[in-house]
Amino acid sequence: MNDILSAAVLLILIMDPLGNLPIFMSVLKHTEPKRRRAIMIRELLIALIIMLIFLFAGEKILAFLNLRAESVSISGGIILFLIAIKMIFPSHDGGNASGLPAGEEPFIVPLAIPLVAGPTLLATLMLLSHQYPNQMGHLVAALMLAWGGTVAILLQSSLFLRLLGEKGVNALERLMGLVLVMLATQMFLDGIRVWMKG
Repeated sequence: MNDILSAAVLLILIMDPLGNLPIFMSVLKHTEPKRRRAIMIRELLIALIIMLIFLFAGEKILAFLNLRAESVSISGGIILFLIAIKMIFPSHDGGNASGLPAGEEPFIVPLAIPLVAGPTLLATLMLLSHQYPNQMGHLVAALMLAWGGTVAILLQSSLFLRLLGEKGVNALERLMGLVLVMLATQMFLDGIRVWMKG
């Protein structure tokens, strides 16, 4: 049980639902509250499916595509960096961090991937499944706990939107953009460093 809890804590820290909250609010702020909830549930379910696939078959997928783990890290860093730049310097036409026109729904990118099921999390799942091949039940339980906590936090975004207002969300968005630039740069450099060693 302790192993499950410690793995769940690790996974939810990497998922970073509190850090992703302003991004989710920004991307979905032009949609109606009822539709916003449906989109979030859909994207979170897609993220869960992707995470389970990588937990069970991540290494085989990368080997089949002839990709290395550092390629996932480098490309994820680039995607996050582009999202972060749009958050810090929003376009004057009222666009949002997703790069979508106002009112258009995001699908898979950027909410499911890379915000929830990001390259760091997918790499961690592959590492855990490699280290503990005989404890897949425990790993699935840990993943479900972490995902459930993430869902509970992110589904409260409308409450935060009402409390903070548009200016508060914009301020959080720019602040999170700065943090995302640093995370994206670190992710990119980690991938480059592993690639150079390899």
